[in-house]
Amino acid sequence: MFAALRAIVVLSLSFLPILPTRGQDRPNILWLSAEDISAHLGCYGDPHAITPNLDALAAQGVRYTKAFTTAGVCAPCRSGIITGMYQNSIGTHHMRCDAVLPGWLKPFPLYLREAGYYCTNNVKTDYQFSQPTPKEIWDEVSNTAHWKNRPTGKPFFAVFNYTGCHESGIADVKKYHEVTKDLDPSQRQDPAKLTTLPPYYPDTSAVREDWKRSYELITAMDVWAGKLIAELKEAGEWENTVVMFWSDHGTGLPRRKRWLYDSGTHIPLIVHFPAKIRAAFATKAPGESDDRLVSSVDFAPTLLTLAGVAVPAHLQGQPFLGEEKRGFVFGARDRMDERYDVIRTARDGRWRYVRNFEPLKPATQFINTCENGTTMKEIRKAMAAGTMPDAAALYIEPQKPVEELYDLETDPHEVHNLAADPAHAGKLSELREALAAWQLEIGDLGLVPESEIKHREKSAGSAFAILHGSGDRAKLVKDLSAAAARASGGPKGIDAMLSGLGHTEAAVRYWSATGLGNYPAETKAKAGSAADLSQALEDKSPAVSIAAARALCRMGLTSKGLALLEKRLSDKNEWARLEAAIVLDELDDIARPVLAAMKSGLEEQPNKYIIRVLNKAVNDLEGTAREVP
Repeated sequence: MFAALRAIVVLSLSFLPILPTRGQDRPNILWLSAEDISAHLGCYGDPHAITPNLDALAAQGVRYTKAFTTAGVCAPCRSGIITGMYQNSIGTHHMRCDAVLPGWLKPFPLYLREAGYYCTNNVKTDYQFSQPTPKEIWDEVSNTAHWKNRPTGKPFFAVFNYTGCHESGIADVKKYHEVTKDLDPSQRQDPAKLTTLPPYYPDTSAVREDWKRSYELITAMDVWAGKLIAELKEAGEWENTVVMFWSDHGTGLPRRKRWLYDSGTHIPLIVHFPAKIRAAFATKAPGESDDRLVSSVDFAPTLLTLAGVAVPAHLQGQPFLGEEKRGFVFGARDRMDERYDVIRTARDGRWRYVRNFEPLKPATQFINTCENGTTMKEIRKAMAAGTMPDAAALYIEPQKPVEELYDLETDPHEVHNLAADPAHAGKLSELREALAAWQLEIGDLGLVPESEIKHREKSAGSAFAILHGSGDRAKLVKDLSAAAARASGGPKGIDAMLSGLGHTEAAVRYWSATGLGNYPAETKAKAGSAADLSQALEDKSPAVSIAAARALCRMGLTSKGLALLEKRLSDKNEWARLEAAIVLDELDDIARPVLAAMKSGLEEQPNKYIIRVLNKAVNDLEGTAREVP
């Protein structure tokens, strides 16, 4: 399906205009990026927004109403932006990882530099790979980098990133006051009067204070953007420059940042096209909106096209120019700091489908950074008191549904799951199939345990090559996708899961063992299942043995399972250690016999994420608080 669509896209590119390829005949490009904000701008109809500069940019440009990021968190999303490839295709999908890229994959500014552009970044990178380095990608990357430093006659691509509206600006009162210190009273918000507070939050003064801060941080960002736009105009470069404003994901608050709903992935995207570009590409007129679907993975091919540079065939996005439009956008959630949760989404112009591959993990999984925020603390209080609003029902359940379906037209906050409604079975099937086809097309590395990726990427040459190596890998990816889906598909798949323990691919064995552990009573009733899982404890893949140990423990056969998990706490593969720690934490009191090993791990682990998980597990068993990095 998607191979055919890609062919259509490549064909459509041949009908896009080719701009001059020398010097200043080509447009400059100015990127203004902001962190952690949803479309809370006046030009997007927000009644409380104070954003005159970005509203003016929209009046002079095109406002895209359906732009989405590929992840609800910065680094995975930004890795996809800089490469033009989905993060879960190239191995940059886990928060704070360091993937090995294939040698042929070049960040797109390198193509612009080869074409004669002067490329600067002030100063955000966060790409999740070490090679090439930022200094190899950019002509200059620093807090003084600026397009004004370019050699005479060269077009520029200049990136400026605003960090002030990051979630830390909401959580840290000192940073909040520093970022907003120059706002005058007319630019401040009254938290009691904010009518846009999401219905899934407890309506408390502390939560409203966080919501207020997010608005004021955006206003401070708007002032910053206005100054950079003014610089461009004062230099006489306005009509030579494409100006693009965007955010990396949604608001830095619970159920928004890190999540794949619109609250986490729908972003503002405003582009000013100079007159010559508007004429060449038949864009919308200044002040108009464009409701086409746009993915952040489309940014790279769009900029290359605007610059007159051929779009490499391996890029997985498509330009948001011309008549060819997307049918769907896709997103992925994987490890967020210390916690794994494999979630995927497909969205069309109206409907969103969410597939939870690990539904036994609650939506409110403990993530240290989130727990330190005031709004999350208020949510925990309300959960304990039983006072959470009805709109939060799905969010606070101890388990997630396997599938979710939302009608964004009638349910913009995505709180009414329609996946089980027969009236929408057709739409559910359509989006389910689109998501599965996308995962197969890109080779979804998020279905491979992180410890397995770490083990294999060097010998494979790159993380990408694990599922895209020599030969026909289609059957492997299909088997992997089927095994991952089966693991949460109910006990009817137990026979296939038991068979999957013998598969040649470790990731298939992992999902098979995981699925057996998801249905412990039914698995235990199957003759030979305990013996098969006990044998899987000896699997050469740490992830498979850890999943088998989890299954045995959940079946009540704890002796062998806990011994394996204790052993894996000292594994040389740090991600295997994290995977083992997470299972021990999830087992709660079942893990008590290895409490001493977990406490020892707190002193021995260099990986802060492992420390965070073990700290919580030990604290839950002992009731003693420890400082967490």
